Amino acid sequence: MSDTDNFFIPVSAMDMPRFAGMPSFMRLPHLEMDSPRISEVEMGLIGVPWDAGTTNRPGPRHGPRQLRDLSTMIRAMNPVTGINPFTMVNCADLGDVGPNPIDLEDSMSRIAAFYTDLRARNIAPMTAGGDHLVSLPVLRGLAANGPVGMIHFDAHTDLFDSYFGGFRYTHGTPFRRAIEEGLLDPKRVVQIGIRGTAYNTEDIDWGMSQGVRIIRIEELFDRGIPDVMTEARQIVGTAETYCSFDIDFIDPSFAPGTGTPEIGGVTSFQAQQVVRELAGVNLIGADLVEVSPPFDAAGGTAWLGVSIMFELMCVLATAIAARRDG
Repeated sequence: MSDTDNFFIPVSAMDMPRFAGMPSFMRLPHLEMDSPRISEVEMGLIGVPWDAGTTNRPGPRHGPRQLRDLSTMIRAMNPVTGINPFTMVNCADLGDVGPNPIDLEDSMSRIAAFYTDLRARNIAPMTAGGDHLVSLPVLRGLAANGPVGMIHFDAHTDLFDSYFGGFRYTHGTPFRRAIEEGLLDPKRVVQIGIRGTAYNTEDIDWGMSQGVRIIRIEELFDRGIPDVMTEARQIVGTAETYCSFDIDFIDPSFAPGTGTPEIGGVTSFQAQQVVRELAGVNLIGADLVEVSPPFDAAGGTAWLGVSIMFELMCVLATAIAARRDG
């Protein structure tokens, strides 16, 4: 972290009211990839406004814009952990990856290329989706040199094989594809919060056969967050790990603005707790996906989403600093 100027420090509401100025993630500077200061960035906040993998209720393509707007409410310090990610590492809003709204394959290629570039520049991404299919091209960019582990918070496994007669790319299939492509090491993948009605158990059965640890919501509540997260940290170990957080991990009474809500989820406070328990994990990136503004125009879901993004930034910044300084 450079201390020569305040370029990478968010604009304070003491200097500019939250409702004024151009919105950026967390009120950080916005940099294009050809900016002369891009080489100083250690954590990039990126929007992927794309929901071509959605199979029922569309809208997450509008998520990054609403998330940016609501992120102006975020302050700099985590009052529980004491972490200020903005003074720990250089953070910047790197804009959106522009998708092709009429070509799914082209969009995935564009996204993967963007994250390949980030990896080459040693910039760890904090991504705002978009539906959950965005995680697949993100992982194609980040894990090109070998499989990584993953801690995945979600109501759904996203391990299905195909939809609608063999279509293999939807928001319900990204992590099956990622395992098949060698982007994820299934024995270092933990999925937490799984619940909801089902057509069958094909996704669960396939995941378990590959070595994925699937923790249903009932087990999370029965054992408690600290115990479950201790196991999750043990499974991923010290090697590189990604975190993917679907907003429907949280109960729809707190986060109604999502395409596939499932009752019986965690509270907003419990969502903060599980992310804080990622402390010590060797995170190389994270995403927050499936915020769908059409289903919560008032922005409560997006506000919760950016609050979780901030918690993820705190643990990601700690991991970045540990690699840099260690």
